[in-house]
Amino acid sequence: MMQQDLGRSIGYQLKRAQAALRATMDGALRPHGLTTPQYSCLEQLRLRPGLSNAELARGVFVTRQSMNVLLRGLEEAGLVERPATAPSGRALPTRLTEAGARVLAAAKADVSAIEHRMTAVMDPAQAQAFVTQLAAMADALSTPP
Repeated sequence: MMQQDLGRSIGYQLKRAQAALRATMDGALRPHGLTTPQYSCLEQLRLRPGLSNAELARGVFVTRQSMNVLLRGLEEAGLVERPATAPSGRALPTRLTEAGARVLAAAKADVSAIEHRMTAVMDPAQAQAFVTQLAAMADALSTPP
């Protein structure tokens, strides 16, 4: 693909938007003491308390090894808690602490402002259609041809 064609490439523009979103979120989350993956982990736990390391890793798009490191940091900061031993099997269910819920709520306001800024170029119907189209694209690539 020639350089001038990149501007028309959906994949390139998706990656460009993702990189801009990540950089903007990292900057907004830094004052809260969070990274974007840590924020995503806390948000996953708010929605589904008790997720295992593997489930969190899939939801945050990181490896299980990276999630172990991420969870250790959140645990040391007092934002999540896990039992010392698994109640059944090997999976340790993770939960938000009260401190984690407070930090998440404060950070969520900043992340919502970023999403609003990003989608301000569309009306609400266009934004919803775009979300639907993005989900369809992800689904199309998640199934074998």
